[in-house]
Amino acid sequence: MAESVERSSLDLRYEGHRLRDDAREAQLLGSIATHGIEEPLEGVETAAGRLLLNGFKRYRCAGKLGMDCVPFVSLGEEEAEGILNLMRVSTNKALGILEQARFIADLLSIHNMSVAEVAQKLCRSKGWVSMRQRLLDEISPTIQEILFQGKFPVYSYMYTLRPFMRMNSAKQQQVERFVTAVAGKGLSVRDIELLADAYFEGPPSLRDAIDTGRLGWSLDQMKNVPEDQEGCSEFERLLLKDLESLQKLLGRVMAKCTSEDLASRGFFAQANLLVGSLLTTLGPFHERMKQFHDRSGHA
Repeated sequence: MAESVERSSLDLRYEGHRLRDDAREAQLLGSIATHGIEEPLEGVETAAGRLLLNGFKRYRCAGKLGMDCVPFVSLGEEEAEGILNLMRVSTNKALGILEQARFIADLLSIHNMSVAEVAQKLCRSKGWVSMRQRLLDEISPTIQEILFQGKFPVYSYMYTLRPFMRMNSAKQQQVERFVTAVAGKGLSVRDIELLADAYFEGPPSLRDAIDTGRLGWSLDQMKNVPEDQEGCSEFERLLLKDLESLQKLLGRVMAKCTSEDLASRGFFAQANLLVGSLLTTLGPFHERMKQFHDRSGHA
């Protein structure tokens, strides 16, 4: 049962575990101003006080509207219990993968739980837990802060930048410079993808332009590339498009193969056959690409 509690009584130490979304928060502010807080805030009520785990947008909106009391539901009497209950009842839409990762990191490090214990409590596989544990290890503190502040789309980091790190050996410092340069500019996912292609695959001039904040100019360069680049033939243009599509598809497939959403037997049966066929082409494909890379480099 929800109870009305003083907003000032809530401990906000977990606020940094949740992703900010200013656009959604602005919409929520209007709704709360009209209808009040319809869903109670959630947290842990311990002997030392109340810890807020879920509902930080509602909390901030209440503050802006001058509401001294808010509805609150306790998910347990201990921090670990409350975190587990929140993760257990929340859907993937309620808690993003980075939010899950931060809570799991606390369960493992602060509350001294093992990967097996967390997996058992959440009714998940150990691989699901371990993947989220490793995810934070590969993201620098600077990028984590930018992502959790909502200044750079998590989707763009997961499906645009991570493939560059895996396939092109982009260094963490390079990724951090790119994210810092692009963050907070209100760019679309598509524009970020174009800038990332320019930064990690394009000439040094484009990389320097992005580093110095000339994002509009860089996007214009990418968007206004003529169809007939350097007098390419139709056959050559088609091959360039195929190579670009292949690069993006490889990155997406590599990223999606680790997803815990892959579970059905029918999917795995078909995927096993397709991957087996692909594996037989890897050797010849690698050799052909190496030869073509050498040939194009000396042209």
